[in-house]
Amino acid sequence: MSGFDAGFDIFKIIAFVFPIIFVFVFAGIFFALIKGLKQWNYNNKQPKLIVPAKIVTKRIDYVQRANTNQFAHSSTHYYVTLEVESGDRIEFQIDGFIYGQLVENDTGKLTFQGTRFINFERQ
Repeated sequence: MSGFDAGFDIFKIIAFVFPIIFVFVFAGIFFALIKGLKQWNYNNKQPKLIVPAKIVTKRIDYVQRANTNQFAHSSTHYYVTLEVESGDRIEFQIDGFIYGQLVENDTGKLTFQGTRFINFERQ
């Protein structure tokens, strides 16, 4: 009896584990897609609002991931927090170009729809 016939067959293990991993990855992508579609649908059902607001703060979320092949993937997310007349604060994820044009403590008119930032016009 050789070492390969000792009951430990790597191919049987891979044949068993691979479909399980595939199902988990597919399910993760599916649920992320459903979540995004639900958010998009929610925002489309909300009215577009234009309210006076003040830019309270801005922040950047920089994420860097490296995989086993030493290739790095990075992404940058830009956020702005605005305070409306009622005192409520709302944070939006925005485009980097818009982020660069906004200045803390500026006041103006905020246009948004649900959780979707549309525009901020300085006064």
